[in-house]
Amino acid sequence: MKGIEIAKKLNISTSALRHYEAWGLVPHVERAANGYRLYTREHEAYFQCIRAMYTGFGMELIREVMPRIIRGEKLDALWLINKAQVRLNAEKEIVQKTVDMLDLKELNDLPKYRKNHSFTIGEVAEEANVSASTIRHWEKEGLIKPQRQHESGFRIYGPSDIRKVLIIRTVQRVVYSLDTVREVVAELDNHNVAQAKEIALKSLQYIDYALVEQVRGIASLQHLLDIVSNKEEQ
Repeated sequence: MKGIEIAKKLNISTSALRHYEAWGLVPHVERAANGYRLYTREHEAYFQCIRAMYTGFGMELIREVMPRIIRGEKLDALWLINKAQVRLNAEKEIVQKTVDMLDLKELNDLPKYRKNHSFTIGEVAEEANVSASTIRHWEKEGLIKPQRQHESGFRIYGPSDIRKVLIIRTVQRVVYSLDTVREVVAELDNHNVAQAKEIALKSLQYIDYALVEQVRGIASLQHLLDIVSNKEEQ
């Protein structure tokens, strides 16, 4: 099978196929006497799987998964896929929490926070699934301004700070720009949640889209595994 035939089916360039080959994402490709690559149906299945998984999982994960399949480490590859899906589900929960907090008229309406009025940076980091250093960076950028204990100087975070951290996290993952994040935070400080909520809802929509793409990628991966298994049985 010629590379140009596979490339046309997948709507990509033949150079992309060569990149995937150079990265070790497909099994060794034999060559004809004239130097042309001799792709097989198995190679085609690998290329199809790479393209199908790209949108939902990204190339970084694909570069971990494919070499494992080539080496026969199928279960290891599948557990990597499983971890990616767990991360996507965790992201969905965090963004949904952000949307829910934006809907609150009073922050104390959230039952989880009724008994606690102050939180450590570690507790806030755990709630938002970010590192404490990330929160400190946002503080340095002036995005959040927690109070401090007079004697110890430790940061004291309240429910409003938790909401702001969740919103900053969600907005930055969608738009990346700190200037946009500052704009959204300024609107929040003026009790205008419309822009933040719009971005958070867009993030939820993208996560749903990513889930659909992951399922599509997994279906292609199963097709590849079937082909590999049939080859091993021959």
